[in-house]
Amino acid sequence: MNSALRAVIEPFLIDPSQDWSAAVEAWQPLVCVDLDRCDDGVSFETLPPVPVIGIGNRAHPAAGMLDAVIEVPIDAATLVRQIQRAPRAAAIIVQLLRSLEGLPLDRALTLESFCFGLLQGGEEYATWLASRTPAEADRFPGRVIVERRESELHIVLDRPQARNAINREIRDQLFEAFTLAALDPEIRSVKLRSTGKAFSVGGDLDEFGTTRDPATAHLIRSRTLPAIALARCADIVDVHVQGACIGAGVELSAFAGRVTAAPTAWFQLPELAMGLLPGAGGCVSVPRRIGRQRTTLMVLSGQRINADTALRWGLIDAIERGV
Repeated sequence: MNSALRAVIEPFLIDPSQDWSAAVEAWQPLVCVDLDRCDDGVSFETLPPVPVIGIGNRAHPAAGMLDAVIEVPIDAATLVRQIQRAPRAAAIIVQLLRSLEGLPLDRALTLESFCFGLLQGGEEYATWLASRTPAEADRFPGRVIVERRESELHIVLDRPQARNAINREIRDQLFEAFTLAALDPEIRSVKLRSTGKAFSVGGDLDEFGTTRDPATAHLIRSRTLPAIALARCADIVDVHVQGACIGAGVELSAFAGRVTAAPTAWFQLPELAMGLLPGAGGCVSVPRRIGRQRTTLMVLSGQRINADTALRWGLIDAIERGV
């Protein structure tokens, strides 16, 4: 381990031969484990209620028990800094991701929504909301273009002026389009595309905070979350990503049976900086593509990954030019 990395994680390193009690009692925002110094027989079957991040040997027998193990291109300093800025959200995120493993899709999406609602009522989210300037009138509401071509359903996000940010109108139209695809047995293929330079920059930030009651927000998600309908027809969905693919853009595309990306595409899950978690289905869809640990790295660091890394990790299935 180099000196710069050790300086970052030193305050959070624990002796793997001891239990977690000291770190828990001290309210540490995270715990780090140096896998290069761990015996092969060490076990981490019970984790504390904070992120547990491994450093070093990713092939260690116990590495898979941790929440994540640092790997390129994720930067350890960025990861630690982001966790420290929103420690409550980070703790809830890792506990949620641990709990989702093995759950059926419908139950997993419900649990994700519960945790998202919990954070909507939290201080870290309130602080982020207070830091934002008031939203301007939406001059570009956008639309979802839906076209049936025999057994193919073509769905296009069409809000290029706002980089295909997903507002209420687009959310509801996506839910309707995926519901149609799930209910019509004659639809054999669904093509999801978008116009403009960006696939989608995720949920429209100007609409965050418009529903302040977490219970009401959960009930809205239970009825209109596009991921609920998309999950029912995911195997026949084909997505192509260009440019920025952020937040809900990543979360929805990860459900698809096939995802391709332009060479210049990039992917990011930035919700922790808002005191939130990926709440458009991403805590369910992304781990099923790249695993819990790499999902944790993306979510807790908020860092971008490029198309090459997305392909290596399995977030996409191929890199292709214009599709």
